[in-house]
Amino acid sequence: EQETNDLDNNLRSSAGEGPLPGEENVSRNKLQFQHRFAGMGNLLKVLTREIENYPHFFLDFENAQPTEGERKVWNQVNSVLQDSENILTGLQGYKGAGLEIRDAIQNPNDMSLQERAWNSVCPLVIKLKTFYSFSLRLEEALKSLLKSLTCPPLTPTQHLERQQALAKQFAEILHFTLRFDELKVHYTQRPTHSHPHIKAPCVLTEDCLDVLAQMRIPAIQNDFSYYRRTISRNRINNMNLDIENEVNNEMANRMSLFYAEATPMLKTLSTATTNFVSENKTLPLENTTDCLSTMASVCKVMLETPEYSSRFSSKDTLLFCMRVMVGVIILYDHVHPNGAFTKSSKIDMKGCIKVLKDQPVDNVEGLLNALKFTTKHLNDESTPKNIQSMLQ
Repeated sequence: EQETNDLDNNLRSSAGEGPLPGEENVSRNKLQFQHRFAGMGNLLKVLTREIENYPHFFLDFENAQPTEGERKVWNQVNSVLQDSENILTGLQGYKGAGLEIRDAIQNPNDMSLQERAWNSVCPLVIKLKTFYSFSLRLEEALKSLLKSLTCPPLTPTQHLERQQALAKQFAEILHFTLRFDELKVHYTQRPTHSHPHIKAPCVLTEDCLDVLAQMRIPAIQNDFSYYRRTISRNRINNMNLDIENEVNNEMANRMSLFYAEATPMLKTLSTATTNFVSENKTLPLENTTDCLSTMASVCKVMLETPEYSSRFSSKDTLLFCMRVMVGVIILYDHVHPNGAFTKSSKIDMKGCIKVLKDQPVDNVEGLLNALKFTTKHLNDESTPKNIQSMLQ
């Protein structure tokens, strides 16, 4: 309450307004607080009497820089994040070997077609291994950030106040994760007369598209399945099989499980967060879940409040906030025993969903689908019906 009064006075002063009656005398403590508040720069703490249960911040996702205390962890995580754009570019430009595979399958005795298919698939498998290996690095980076942002004696809110650069990196991991999974889910070879899984001629009806979407026949899984079948049968003789030194059977099995997930990177983060909680038994669960719920509230208020969203120099930061908000909701739902959707949840799910639905459909369709299909507790009996209906 004291900080709220101080903030009110500070805002009135910056607006050129005088103090309210009885507030003429400003104590030394109040001046110290105002000085500290003004010096924080990247973080404006906004406490409102109407919704005191939800912490509200403006986090400068665009410009936060590490303090000396954050530098070690920040450097470790940055060494991972600096490769994230290359991973996304590689996935976005992924061109499957569907045509070559189809020709090889239809002409099993034509060794030139077998060789062409194999030579097309091998570099793609190396690329898929790169994506998978990055997910393992991302998992370790997330655990390092969770350890820093949840360790006592500071509360999660205090961590976010004092470790803005690490909070930004946490957000960047979530942002990357949802971007990767959106590309993976939507990168499906469109059915044409030459599609390896569609017999010609094919009528491109909506039903046909829906069936393919449900079957999830992305080029990635098609290519990798062909690779595994070829390796296991060892039917190709006199060809370079040195790739097995890069992707042996054990690695292929782990990669297969990874790419079988509809949202593999999000699954990786969910598992990593759950493992972090189970591995740190002396750390209260609330430290982790409060960190996640606070991040959700941070993003929600920045999205729904023009005063704050207008501070961003790029419109892309709004989409960044939306992805981060959805990401922490999903992690919270997997880690908290009761999930994110119950009435007792520290995340204002109704408000978060409303914020998403107020955005252009093209920007949020994938995010709403992520809430529908990758959360754990949405369909629980404890989830209010109005929340379920908002996501139908």
